[in-house]
Amino acid sequence: MPELPEVERAAALLRSIALNKRIEKVQTTEDTIVFSGTTHDEFADEITGRTITNVGRYGKVFYFELDGAGRMPVFHFGMTGMLQVRGEVPIHYREAPRKTSTDWPPRFMKFILHIASDDPDSPVEVAFLDARRLGRIRLCTTPLTEPPISNMGFDPVLSMPDLEYFKKGVLKRTSPIKALLLDQSFSAGVGNWVADEILYHARVHPEQRCNTLTDEQLTALHHQTSEVCRIAVQVNADDSKFPDDWLFKHRWDKGKGKAKKAKGREPLKLPSGEPATIKWVTVGGRTSAYVTELQHLPKASRVEADHEDGASDLTPLSASDTEVVVKTAGKRKRKGKEPVESQESLLKRRSARTKV
Repeated sequence: MPELPEVERAAALLRSIALNKRIEKVQTTEDTIVFSGTTHDEFADEITGRTITNVGRYGKVFYFELDGAGRMPVFHFGMTGMLQVRGEVPIHYREAPRKTSTDWPPRFMKFILHIASDDPDSPVEVAFLDARRLGRIRLCTTPLTEPPISNMGFDPVLSMPDLEYFKKGVLKRTSPIKALLLDQSFSAGVGNWVADEILYHARVHPEQRCNTLTDEQLTALHHQTSEVCRIAVQVNADDSKFPDDWLFKHRWDKGKGKAKKAKGREPLKLPSGEPATIKWVTVGGRTSAYVTELQHLPKASRVEADHEDGASDLTPLSASDTEVVVKTAGKRKRKGKEPVESQESLLKRRSARTKV
């Protein structure tokens, strides 16, 4: 599934081709699943003729800010969602299908935006594709104050909490740390590979229980949660530019064809220079890669994990992560309507009040 870095790459693409441009026309395909709480016709009618004044992102969700009256579109890729600009191949996620072409309109298209260009006779066209129909397209009046974004936790790039609040938020849980990192109501945008990368650099085993983490481990987790996302975004989610010491380049070799995939690539090295041993375990419903020499599971956590089969005491996470967030119990509901404010102001306010 596209995670925070890949979604930021998609948002950056849209900024580069559509910012301050008018949506001249919208082609849609009927899909009562992907279009959530609206229809494909309502979606097209609502945004046609309006100018894109900003393309924002929060967690795994991205959205348009549009001029004029009306709601704004909010997008979630799901497992196989992606963007494609006419004349170019789609922007791929690491695990997305590779058999694609530049055929137009593209297969599995949900909508195509015709964006005004400097040449009025040649508008830019960009399509939203979703082969497995696990993505979601919504319309919101103020995206940052409505679900799904309003139900999310901190964004590691936009609203990372300070260390003390991060520690308190982790220590009050008893779930495996990998399951907590995957929960979008805790850390918005962190998915499977990002969580594994964070845990690898923090030297924490994915099954270790949150309330058993040491102060040193918590400090490392706080730093790496922000740092891994920052670096991945900085290189525009281009994994060929990820640092050589990242687990990412090696975590996909599990199972059949391992030797073929690993051919021609140096193995992951330990600080000593010796080859690292990568193993896999299922935590929070997801396959987790870890390095046995560096990520040790404390005895107390191991006993609990064996007894409870590594299950999280948080709201269960689905393997497909079909929904963007899991709403946590006890969250204070807003009463009445709040005054409309700018998206920039909302982000600053969310960052200031985001306490895990």
